[in-house]
Amino acid sequence: MSIILLADDSPHAQRMGERILREEGFEVVSLTNGETALLRLGDVDPDLVIADVFLPGRNGFELCRHVKSLHRHVRVILTAGLLEQFDEDEARRAGCDAILKKPFEASVVMQTIRPLIAEAQMARGLFAEAIAEAVPMPSAAPAVPPEPAPPDPERIEAAITLALDAALPALIREITEKVLVALGH
Repeated sequence: MSIILLADDSPHAQRMGERILREEGFEVVSLTNGETALLRLGDVDPDLVIADVFLPGRNGFELCRHVKSLHRHVRVILTAGLLEQFDEDEARRAGCDAILKKPFEASVVMQTIRPLIAEAQMARGLFAEAIAEAVPMPSAAPAVPPEPAPPDPERIEAAITLALDAALPALIREITEKVLVALGH
């Protein structure tokens, strides 16, 4: 089951988001400020972060930058109220994967998050599989531990290549969006 970290200081938005996501089978961890969200990222280990741009403490842009710099597989959606003004170009520069307007419409939320969850799980899973293949673990613990095998540079390179191949489509999309923003398009 995928875990989604939902950071929003609006109780109504939290309830709506939780209801939509839980009905679709996701585990949801809700928080009310950006500082707490940063602290909880490591132990929650979400596939997706949905954060309000105007969070107290650390805002959504700061949270997004932090997530993207340290948790590469995690996807980020930034949210704002329908009438709230926020800089969508700044959101893209921060590295967000999508933008949602509140109040949340269940079908739009699900249409937006499903591909992002799939990307996050693929990036997480392929990297873990690739590392496991590169550094094989013994199936049963022998009575006398064997000498650890020296790392195989070719297998490690193959593992990294698999992980990069899985992350490449999202990276290309992110870079393309940043170039378009820089060119003023």
